Amino acid sequence: MPLAPADDTFAAALSAQLPEDTLRATEPRYLEEPRGRWAGSSRHLALPRTAQEVAIILRACTESSVGVVPYGGGTGLVGGQIAPAEMTEPLILSLERMNTIREVYAEENVMIAEAGVILADVQNTAADVDRLFPLSLASEGSARIGGLVGTNAGGVNVLRYGNTRDLVLGIEAVLPDGQIWHGLKRLRKDNTGYDLRHLLIGAEGTLGIITAAALKLSPIPAGRGTALMVVKSPQAALKLLSLARSQMGEGISAFEIMSRMGLDFLAEKVPDVRQPFADHPEWLVLIDVGLARGLDPAEALETLFAEGLEAGLVSDGLIAQSEAQADDFWQVRERIPEANRMIGAVSSHDISVPLSAIPGFITKGYEAIGALGEFRVNCFGHVGDGNLHYNVFPMPGRSRADHDNQREDIKRAIHDLCHEMGGSVSAEHGIGRLKVGDLERYGDPAKLSAMRAIKAALDPAGIMNPGAVLRQS
Repeated sequence: MPLAPADDTFAAALSAQLPEDTLRATEPRYLEEPRGRWAGSSRHLALPRTAQEVAIILRACTESSVGVVPYGGGTGLVGGQIAPAEMTEPLILSLERMNTIREVYAEENVMIAEAGVILADVQNTAADVDRLFPLSLASEGSARIGGLVGTNAGGVNVLRYGNTRDLVLGIEAVLPDGQIWHGLKRLRKDNTGYDLRHLLIGAEGTLGIITAAALKLSPIPAGRGTALMVVKSPQAALKLLSLARSQMGEGISAFEIMSRMGLDFLAEKVPDVRQPFADHPEWLVLIDVGLARGLDPAEALETLFAEGLEAGLVSDGLIAQSEAQADDFWQVRERIPEANRMIGAVSSHDISVPLSAIPGFITKGYEAIGALGEFRVNCFGHVGDGNLHYNVFPMPGRSRADHDNQREDIKRAIHDLCHEMGGSVSAEHGIGRLKVGDLERYGDPAKLSAMRAIKAALDPAGIMNPGAVLRQS
């Protein structure tokens, strides 16, 4: 059934069922996304305060066949929060007013947070009770819990703590027909049939609206250590990771890789970032560890460096001597995306491959891009969990607009290579609208068939984030 627009008549009828000021005119910021690839189109924005109000909104949208586009912090990079102008005008639904941390159970290592709570506020509230919420990413000052859970966000600590789905014990959600699922259980074990929690986590708002989540907290490690080490190659980085794991086990929180190109971009566009080495190395790893009481992180990192040096894996390194210096090290990694945006990528790729395939992928990727012309490649990311951001940029003096006609060829070359090597063309950013065609091209047919059946069963009117993840029928 074709969708109807969220026009003034529909908005007036819906407003009559809701508290005053729940619906308002859409502001420009809800029609933009960070990479500037799309501009949205919608006249009306819903700002509910409770799950019951969300239920009224979804029930009305289902009855009138009006599309709903969920909006979290607006930080998504695959267009899941934007309804392009060519789509039938939807209703934008933001849960930013649902921003209460309902309860903290420190002794259980659990926090109940509504979908509109900003990630940094969750982290700070956990710290107030001497706990850690380990999800961490560059946009944590604006990203909201509902969007993070809905997209199964990754970040820098996946190596130790897992993706967002590994940090969620239960959820409260509203289904397209207006039913509220009260699934905010704080249980580690609940073996009672289909796990709807994991079905909705990562569904990008295509099956329902997550309104709150029971989040898993962790003890704060007694000692933290951070180091930068110069490695000879990606292969050397992987061997160093293996060596670190053999020494520190699960104490490694993050293991990030950066290339010379990323450091050059920082020096050019974000010169306020303190670069640790005057001569930019070809490859650099950032290691973050958190160890139990009685273990010295600095000593463990010194031992790792010494053994890495002896094995010919590392040639130089720095171990943070203070929290401030550790933060400076992390600034190098976390501000690379900012420099990337200022340079302007022709094509960006969020991919994952098996760990042992990383060096081969990087080498073959350079070759594939080189065959298409002269470009700069900035390869960086979460090498500890196999997730690379492999981004292609124009040469100096040219812009990404000069290569618009090559963008699809570049993306196809990298994604084909990733698929051939047993990887995923979306490691942590999701499918959104950007990668719908990629999912169709590389996805397993049986999986796609099951996904379409689930979508049809839960959202028969097709109102939930139409055109995201699965092509709008």
